[in-house]
Amino acid sequence: MRKVLAVTAILAMNAWAEIRIEKVNYKGWPNSYRMTNGEVELVVTSDIGPRIMRYGFVNGQNMFWEDPAGLGKSGEAEWQLRGGHRLWIGPEDIKYTYGPDNGPCEVKQDGDALVATSAVEPSTGVQKQLIIRMNPQGPGVRILHRLYNKTNMPLEFATWVLTMMAQGGTGITGFPPRGTHPKDLQPTNPLIMWAFSDLSDPRWTFTKKYLLLRQDPRNSTPTKLGHFNAKTWGAYLLGSDLFVKRYDADPSKPHPDFGASYETFTNEKFLEIETMGPMSKVPSGAYIEHIERWSLHKNVQVPAWTDAEIDRNVLPHIE
Repeated sequence: MRKVLAVTAILAMNAWAEIRIEKVNYKGWPNSYRMTNGEVELVVTSDIGPRIMRYGFVNGQNMFWEDPAGLGKSGEAEWQLRGGHRLWIGPEDIKYTYGPDNGPCEVKQDGDALVATSAVEPSTGVQKQLIIRMNPQGPGVRILHRLYNKTNMPLEFATWVLTMMAQGGTGITGFPPRGTHPKDLQPTNPLIMWAFSDLSDPRWTFTKKYLLLRQDPRNSTPTKLGHFNAKTWGAYLLGSDLFVKRYDADPSKPHPDFGASYETFTNEKFLEIETMGPMSKVPSGAYIEHIERWSLHKNVQVPAWTDAEIDRNVLPHIE
């Protein structure tokens, strides 16, 4: 039998809506939690993680990729792809970033929020937490990500928030406002490459205002780019469903990876939409946090990947 916790929130006009949080067995993880407002739903695991393994419309497709080989499993010694949405320690370091999240975490209800907290990572002394709030109506979700320094000394790191998207869609992000020459002579943002970035890869599309990356299950070559935008956003069009996440970056603070607030990666399995917080000195016992705002939108059609069509069909869901 499912354990159901009802969270009731008052809305404008004194109408009422109910957010339901229920304990479920999700694909072999018996201690998972489903949060829904009747329109959208998400699933958080506590047998591993914390991870959000599903976000989608009720009875609709999961926008997130799931690794079939890892579903329902736990206890592995090495970090697993697994899928879904996760919080990492940035910048990327093979020894520091890939702390396994294959053990149980605590998930509890706190008012209208679902709070998922990991154990302290033995390899890093860092504890990870997701605080998830869903709008009582509509597709909106707010996720507060925290990294706690549980060591006895100060550490320096950044929040790195990664969402693994399902196969077959297209990732979209916007640059800061464009200008003209010679009126606007100063640079506005970096475009950041990795050693395996290939600008001739046909999965990339560049327009004046947007950067697009197509996920192709037939192409196993990894590729990645990043950029900075104070109003960072990433979107993913899968069929006619559009996933959007937004993050407000602080341009006065130094960001990792040559100043990235947004990074996107793909291979044959999934496409990642990633936001990056600034480098921060975190005293012992303190934490840093990072807020993303999510939404989902139905019946989105983009006839061509041009500025005009993205302005018309995607941008209204961002602003």
